Amino acid sequence: MIVRDQPAAWQLLFAMQGSIIPKIIGKILFVTVISAVVFVVDRFVFGLPHVSIAAMGIFGVALSLFLGFRNNAAYDRWWEGRKLWGGMIADIRTLGRDTVLFVPDAKARRAVLEMGAAFAHFHRGHLRKADVSLQAEHWISASQVKTLLKTPNAADSALRQMANTLATLAKDGGLSDFGQLRLSQILANLSAAQAGCERIANTPLPFVYSLLVRRTTYLYCCLLPFALIETTQLFAPLFSAIVAYVFFGLQAVTNELEMPFRNVENGLPLDAMCRIIEISVADALGDAAPEPLEPVAHVLT
Repeated sequence: MIVRDQPAAWQLLFAMQGSIIPKIIGKILFVTVISAVVFVVDRFVFGLPHVSIAAMGIFGVALSLFLGFRNNAAYDRWWEGRKLWGGMIADIRTLGRDTVLFVPDAKARRAVLEMGAAFAHFHRGHLRKADVSLQAEHWISASQVKTLLKTPNAADSALRQMANTLATLAKDGGLSDFGQLRLSQILANLSAAQAGCERIANTPLPFVYSLLVRRTTYLYCCLLPFALIETTQLFAPLFSAIVAYVFFGLQAVTNELEMPFRNVENGLPLDAMCRIIEISVADALGDAAPEPLEPVAHVLT
């Protein structure tokens, strides 16, 4: 996720970080070249059929509505992912407070909270398909990490291990009935947030809808020069490039926001949020807390 102050107006013209231009420059050049060829052929070789600018305007409005709807759907996924991770941070902090009230056994309390920090890393690794062994081993033993990683879902297994610890504690009389209810609800909340993130990661926007928007965008940008050559003349390639930037840019932004957990510039900063969880756990245990992650070149991962 890009974290920086809003650039000045003149800087906006030259700011490339966070810009979608590098990803779509090929498409912009493609449309510009087509527009230039159409203009040259129409002016110096033979007359080409012209398309009504009014018809293209209606076509453009319809395409804008489709792209806007898809962009809103993608942003909703991005924002929902952020809320789910925010909920997990809040639940881990609540777990730290509630174990003070209901878990007098310091060893059991530490085991539950440290497994909670490992759960966050396992969940991040599952969403990003990344190796998080080293980060998890900071909180639990290497043997535990290996055992949990062998299971189909290490994050879910970590929650189950936390539940087993609490069940053993309750069986030995070290956890009241109300404490069991309260702590099990927190684990349920963590599990629900985990399942919500997995739903987003495993369910992209319908492909048929994305395909329709992509085809329509190419069709519109390729037909646009035939409508511009009569009214804009020599400026037709420039206007075509601007329109291509807007439409292909919206499409590229949507593709990034659609999968919010990927490790890209506009993805959610899962590393930083795991560090927040680590800080909360260390603080709850009275240990030295690690430093928060800072953006590198304005990018927080």
